[in-house]
Amino acid sequence: MDFGLQNVHVLITGASGGIGLATVQKFLQVGARVTAHYNTKLAPLDPLLGEFGRARIRALQADLTREADVARLFTSAAEGPEAFGPVQVVAINHAYYEARDVPVARMSLEQWESTFSTNLTSSFLVARQYLRGLEAATDDAKEKAAIILIGSTAGKYGEAGHADYSATKSAMMYGLCLTLKNEIVSIAPRGRVNAIAPGWVRTPMAEESLKDPNVVYRALATTPLKKVATPEDIAGQIVVMSSPSLSGHITGQVLMIEGGMEGRLLNERGDLGLS
Repeated sequence: MDFGLQNVHVLITGASGGIGLATVQKFLQVGARVTAHYNTKLAPLDPLLGEFGRARIRALQADLTREADVARLFTSAAEGPEAFGPVQVVAINHAYYEARDVPVARMSLEQWESTFSTNLTSSFLVARQYLRGLEAATDDAKEKAAIILIGSTAGKYGEAGHADYSATKSAMMYGLCLTLKNEIVSIAPRGRVNAIAPGWVRTPMAEESLKDPNVVYRALATTPLKKVATPEDIAGQIVVMSSPSLSGHITGQVLMIEGGMEGRLLNERGDLGLS
């Protein structure tokens, strides 16, 4: 199957683990050239760097909360003798999730602002720099333009104890996505912007929580498929939504990848005084 992504330059943020690493693999498999962003962990990318070489993949470090780092990331990805030219597709995948349950009444302003900076403001900086680079791209390069924002079921249903994370994902999935899909076409007439919203995914970050059967029960109680997603489940759809051949008339959509989840389980029998 031709995904229309052969030699297309794709930048993936948060590419060194979980969904990001699986997404790098999927894009490489369909012939794209990949800039894999990481902040602190390069080692998980080493096998792919060795397998595909610098003609197909480069790993670049940046702290995406820093405006100058984001600018440097895109410049390094696009320019120089071994660079891939302007970024044509960007998958904004990085995020921070506080493992502790912290209700709003107990949440510090520092935690709230830190999560917004890491998840939402950084996504704005990445999207802005991508669009600025796209302005200088050729018309042919612009034909492949696409932004994929990685949201979460928390952005649709909320998540008790994680209002900071939920709010950032809601903003990405709706306000940011729907605005960007209207703005990108003034730069790239066929440019598209969509969001993908996973539920629980069996990533290294989630593995410890998923050892608790009560967590698994609450995660799957309203999910008819009765399983936790794999990173590959999400990565495959990121590639499909990026593909101009398969998804060329899809923009401004939020694709929920959550096994048919119908909402949060809020009350168990004991909570209702039932035996």
